[in-house]
Amino acid sequence: MSLPRRDFLYGLGATLGTAALNSFTQAEDAPSAIEEAGPLAAKQGHFAAKAKSCIFITLAGGPSHIDTFDPKPVLQKLHLNEFRRDDKFASAMNGGKRYYVASPFRTRQVGQSGLWMCDQFGHLPKVADELCIYRGCQAESVNHPTALYHINTGNRFGGDPAIGSWVTYGLGSLNQDLPGYLVMPGRVLPQGGAANWSSGYLPANFQGTPLRPQGSPILDLNPPPGVSTRTQRRNLDLLAELNAAHQQRHPQHEDLSARMASYELAFRMQMTVPEILDIGGETSRTLRDYGTEDRVTGEFGRKCLLSRKLIEKGVRFVQIYQEGWDSHDFIADAHGRMIRTVDQPIAALIADLKQRGLLDETLVVICGEFGRSPDNGVRSGGVSYGRDHNANAMSVVFAGGGVSGGRYVGATDEIGGSAVEVVHPIKDLHVTLLRMLGLDDNKLTYFHAGRFKQLSQVGGEVIDELMA
Repeated sequence: MSLPRRDFLYGLGATLGTAALNSFTQAEDAPSAIEEAGPLAAKQGHFAAKAKSCIFITLAGGPSHIDTFDPKPVLQKLHLNEFRRDDKFASAMNGGKRYYVASPFRTRQVGQSGLWMCDQFGHLPKVADELCIYRGCQAESVNHPTALYHINTGNRFGGDPAIGSWVTYGLGSLNQDLPGYLVMPGRVLPQGGAANWSSGYLPANFQGTPLRPQGSPILDLNPPPGVSTRTQRRNLDLLAELNAAHQQRHPQHEDLSARMASYELAFRMQMTVPEILDIGGETSRTLRDYGTEDRVTGEFGRKCLLSRKLIEKGVRFVQIYQEGWDSHDFIADAHGRMIRTVDQPIAALIADLKQRGLLDETLVVICGEFGRSPDNGVRSGGVSYGRDHNANAMSVVFAGGGVSGGRYVGATDEIGGSAVEVVHPIKDLHVTLLRMLGLDDNKLTYFHAGRFKQLSQVGGEVIDELMA
């Protein structure tokens, strides 16, 4: 049975062809023609901005702000006390017997700016003066998949474009030989799966291209044995002739030119991607700084190093995932272990970007999908020294991109149960991230299902304190 052209193209699977197709294929209801420069051609933003690209580090599972960057000494006095109805802090109670839990970690002030940071961070204090810690963010869900969809797409139920898709839709890419939006998930996909980096209703060329954590980062990256570059070039030229003839016979298929261009991108990626994804050319000191050979930091360190290389080569938006922050029990062990996996690589990434003159034009964002509670319930055997999910308070860390470092924005209450200063929902965080990259959320729209849609869903406001 002959396979229709459309089915063949869409059935390429998780291969180099898919990566290229994602960067060129137009959605069925998208505007018809692709500009001569290509859909990912670099564009001017709505505002002048220092940040030209973004590295978004997602600590999936909900890291505890209380045990990292927002210490609460009063919890030491309240430790293992039960909530009472008349307790002034009882607003954090959510049913059943609950007990205050103090942080198992000590905190100290670091850097010239004196930022508070838990003692599990041994490397991040070296770049503390580059960090801006926002303590006023609030989520809307305490369910992992919906909260991840929300922080990534602005929609708790999935199906909408990811923030990386919006950024590349608005700004294009600085390298036409690579996808504009690349994602590095863990060995297990985050809850909600690939919808976290989907282009949603935007044209498919703006969706995230995932790099596999093991084996070849992109399947079919290398040509089959015995097929030379010259042979590939001749095959592509012949295919272009056949497709051009097909397009003349079917001019109503206006998206065919984009699909033809996907083959060309795939060919160029074969020349470009292997060199970028090979960290063997880095100095031994760089590899050591990122901890790429260490058992604890190796996997995440390689992701951070690849992020720098990709940004350096013009990729507009890179997202890294690190799973495992859902610490309901024994937070000392669970969070202590997770902090050790990211501490050295993140510090190395920020220092490396600064040393190369890339930090001012690269916005680095570090966050989870929500924060954690100052209390916990009873598990078998007694009180668990962990924390539950908390949508009312979370910390988001910024570095680079023109953001002033060495400071806090916003605050939470005395026990870390809720944000109380410079309080903003996630949609305002999204609007601010776009503004930092020179984009206006109210102008960055796409007509779909009868109305113009945007990342913030129904509009939000810039968090001015973060822009200072």
